[in-house]
Amino acid sequence: MDARGLWLTRLLLLRGIGVICLVAFIVAANQFRPLLGERGLLPVPLFVHRVAFRETPSLFFFFPRDIAFTTASWIGIALSCLVIAGITERLNTWVNVALWAAIYVIYLSFVNVGQTFYGFGWESILLECCFFAMFLGSNRVAPQQVSIWFFRWLLFRIMFGAGLIKLRGDPCWRDLTCLNYFYETQPMPNPLSWMCHWAPQWVNKGGVLFNHFSELLVPFFYFLPQPIAGIAGVITIAFQFTIIISGNLSWLNWLTVVIAFSTIDRQFLHLALRSPEMHSPGPVFQWTSYGMAGIVVLMSIPVVINMASPRQIMNTSFNSLHLVGTYGAFGSITRPRYEVIVEGTADAVITSATKWKEYEFKAKPGDLRRIPPQVAPYHLRLDWLMWFAAMSSYQDYPWFVNFVAKLLEGDKDVLSLIRTNPFPNKPPKYIRAQLYEYHFTNPEEHKRTGAWWTRTLAGTYFPTISLDSPGFRQLLKAQGWME
Repeated sequence: MDARGLWLTRLLLLRGIGVICLVAFIVAANQFRPLLGERGLLPVPLFVHRVAFRETPSLFFFFPRDIAFTTASWIGIALSCLVIAGITERLNTWVNVALWAAIYVIYLSFVNVGQTFYGFGWESILLECCFFAMFLGSNRVAPQQVSIWFFRWLLFRIMFGAGLIKLRGDPCWRDLTCLNYFYETQPMPNPLSWMCHWAPQWVNKGGVLFNHFSELLVPFFYFLPQPIAGIAGVITIAFQFTIIISGNLSWLNWLTVVIAFSTIDRQFLHLALRSPEMHSPGPVFQWTSYGMAGIVVLMSIPVVINMASPRQIMNTSFNSLHLVGTYGAFGSITRPRYEVIVEGTADAVITSATKWKEYEFKAKPGDLRRIPPQVAPYHLRLDWLMWFAAMSSYQDYPWFVNFVAKLLEGDKDVLSLIRTNPFPNKPPKYIRAQLYEYHFTNPEEHKRTGAWWTRTLAGTYFPTISLDSPGFRQLLKAQGWME
C-alpha cells in the first residue's frame, strides 16, 4: 500500500464513522433518559451503586444525573458534526487524537452503564472504530498503513466471526433454508421484508450461499494487495446492502460498510485525484501506533481462540474498554415470531365486556395493516428489547415490570418511546400484555385484506394489573423504581 495514496481511505473512514457516531448520539439524546435516566426503566443511579467502576468504567459513575446524560449526548452530537464537516481533520494531529478520544470516552460511558439496552455487538464495534480513528491522523500527515490494518482486522472479525457462528449454529444455515424464516422473524422487518419473504425458493437459497461466500471466504482477501483487497471490500459492501434493504438491524450493516472502506484506496479506484500536501507523522505518533498494533495482536489471542473453538461465543468483549472483541450475528434463527402486545383499559372493574386498547410501538409489529417501517440506521432500543422479551417470560426482563408501571403513571418520558398512546388524557386503570404469534400474510391475503400480518393469540404474557394491585407497589419499591 502506498501510504500517501491512503488519504482517500482515511477520508471515507473518518466521515463514515462520524455519521454513525452522530446517529448513536442522537439515539442517546432521545432515548437514554426514559430508558436509563434517574426515573428510567433501568435507572443508572441504581446501577452504579451495585457495580464497581473498574468493572464498567463510565464518566456517569461520578454524576449519574439526567442533566449529565443530556449534556454528554449533545457534546457527542457536536463533536460528530465537526468530524462530518471535516473540521477535525484540519487540526493538529494530537488535537485530532484528543477529539476522537473524547468521542470514544463519552460513548463508552453510555455503553458501560447502558445495561441490557446497550447490550448489542454494534456498540462495541462502534467503540473500536472511534478508538482506532485516533491513529488515522489529520490530513496534514500521511496515513500510516498500520492504522488501516486496524480496520481491516476489525472487518475480518465481524465478517468471519458471523460466518463461523452460522456454520456452527442453526441447521438451516447448512441446508440453505434460513432465509425462509429470517425476513419474517428478524427483530424489526422493514418495508421490503414481506417481499423478500415471498421471493422464490431459489432466490432465498442463493442468498444463503452468498452469505457463506461473503462471510467465510471473502474476509481472507482483505489482507492481500490491490486490486484483490478492493474487490473483497466491494463484495462485502454489496452483501451488506442486501441486508440493509431487507431489514432494520440498527447501524450494524451501515457501520460494516464504512469499515469496508479500509480495503479501498485511490489506487484501486484508479482516480486521478491529487493528494493533499502531507508530511510524515512525527516519531512519537508513529511509535504510539506501532505500540498499539502490538497491543491489538496480544488482545486478539482470545478472539482467535474463540473463533477456532467449536463452542464459539458471539458479540463479546474481553475487556471493559470494548476493544478487540469477538462478533457474530444470527447463529440461530427465530421461528416462529412472537410479539408482546401491551393493552390498557380505563374501566374501573374488569369484566368480559371490558374494551382493551393497544399501545402501538414505533417499529415493532403490532397493527396488522401497518407496513413495517424503515428506521435503520436509527436504533429503537425499546422495540428491540420487546423482540427479545417475547422469547421468554417477563420475569427474565425486570425492566418490563417498570415499563408497565410507567404506563400506568402516564410517564411522559417513557411514552415518548411509544408511537401512539391510546390514553392521551388520563393514564389507564389497568394494563395487561398478551402474547401473539405473528406471520406475514401471503400475497392473496394481502391483496384481499390489505394486511401485512396475521396473528393468533398464544396466551397471556403479563397479568392484568393496576397501581393498586396488592403487592405491585411493594415490588416496585423493592427494586428501587418507586419511592
